[in-house]
Amino acid sequence: MNDLSGKTVVITGASSGAGRAIAVELAKNGARLVLGARREQALEEVAAECRSLGGDAHAVVTDTRDAEAVHRLLRKALELDGKVDVWINNAGVLAAGELEQVPAAVNEAVIRTNLIGYIHGAHAVLPVFKRQGQGILINNISIGGWFPTPYMTAYCASKFGLRGYSESLKGELKDYPHIHVCDLYPAFLDTPGMQHSANFTGKQLSPSPPLYDPRKVASAVVRLISRPRSKTTLGAFPVFLRMASLVFPVLSRSITASLIKNYLKGAAPTVHTSGNVLQPVDYGTGIDGGWRNVSLKPAPRTRLLLFAAAAGLLLLGRR
Repeated sequence: MNDLSGKTVVITGASSGAGRAIAVELAKNGARLVLGARREQALEEVAAECRSLGGDAHAVVTDTRDAEAVHRLLRKALELDGKVDVWINNAGVLAAGELEQVPAAVNEAVIRTNLIGYIHGAHAVLPVFKRQGQGILINNISIGGWFPTPYMTAYCASKFGLRGYSESLKGELKDYPHIHVCDLYPAFLDTPGMQHSANFTGKQLSPSPPLYDPRKVASAVVRLISRPRSKTTLGAFPVFLRMASLVFPVLSRSITASLIKNYLKGAAPTVHTSGNVLQPVDYGTGIDGGWRNVSLKPAPRTRLLLFAAAAGLLLLGRR
């Protein structure tokens, strides 16, 4: 175990999924945690669990779309020991459906949470890092930052935007060698995120396999705190997806659109919902989404996409 005693770590989106997994893992390693999310009761439950594991944890109700709320989260962290060692941008939401079917307010909220929320986090903590002369900013971006997914336009826009935000920020900080910006690109995670998502497809949603344990993200965060890296991709599958998009952008986009369209044709009907995008929901507070207990098999075309990416890379390597 890595000893994080004396480290003050702020985590947004800490009430469930990867955020909760990160909080629990850091608590086991003795970190002092300041946890932000919109759901007070769920956040208090996470803080209590972290304290039971030996960590010092504080819950601060935070909507990352609100810059002042993010600064309140920062002030709570500074009250504890006058410093912040690590800030983890993690809060995110998802909306699915054809672009024109998703209400404008929902699309805007996705962008404000996933992209503007991360910018608010950096805007708040960077002056502290510069004053300290050191600090680690971790952005949990996901493979969605590289691989476009039709029917999730606002989500993809936010994730692609995060790559630009982070790269620009790294340029600004080139004269601060001890301030690190670390980007995480995990594969599809088995979290409650799909249950939370806004859904305007009219069909029940399920994630695409393979699915990864969100605790892998938590372990990666611990490693990044010990040894910061600019980019970390978790799992072989996102590497293939990224390469497929780079080598065969039209083919990969077309296959993905066809896969989703075919899935939606056969999925059970459901009502439209804004999920947790506009307002928090009172369900799905655990780390896991439970999807790994369901039989989810990759479609043949998904395997075809992977083989095409591998073949393309092989051909490029021989040139």
